[in-house]
Amino acid sequence: QVQLVESGGGLVQAGGSLTLSCAAAGGILGTYRMGWFRQAPGKERVFVAGFSRSGGSTYYEDSVKGRFTISRDNAKNMVSLQMNSLKSEDTAVYYCAASYGSGIANFRPDYWGQGTQVTVSS
Repeated sequence: QVQLVESGGGLVQAGGSLTLSCAAAGGILGTYRMGWFRQAPGKERVFVAGFSRSGGSTYYEDSVKGRFTISRDNAKNMVSLQMNSLKSEDTAVYYCAASYGSGIANFRPDYWGQGTQVTVSS
């Protein structure tokens, strides 16, 4: 069973920064593709950023390109999402996810974290 635990959400003013972390139990980095989704109130869950299994390929949703950076620490089994220049439209619950497969295309999560709230005030 894969366990994912997010942390780092909170309230931040527009233009500010936050770093989300996802602790992945069981040494799954390098075994699964890893990524972050977000879900704003009344909207669908959206794939925001992710790694291929090897970490050699990354994906960013258009609205976060240049502002968000996904990274991973294999030794700590940790995946992070650095979010800069935050906007009110970034307000959402952010979920860490793990997916079977190797490439970054067609990232369909098999495991989810519990989510962490990010609120950006304007």
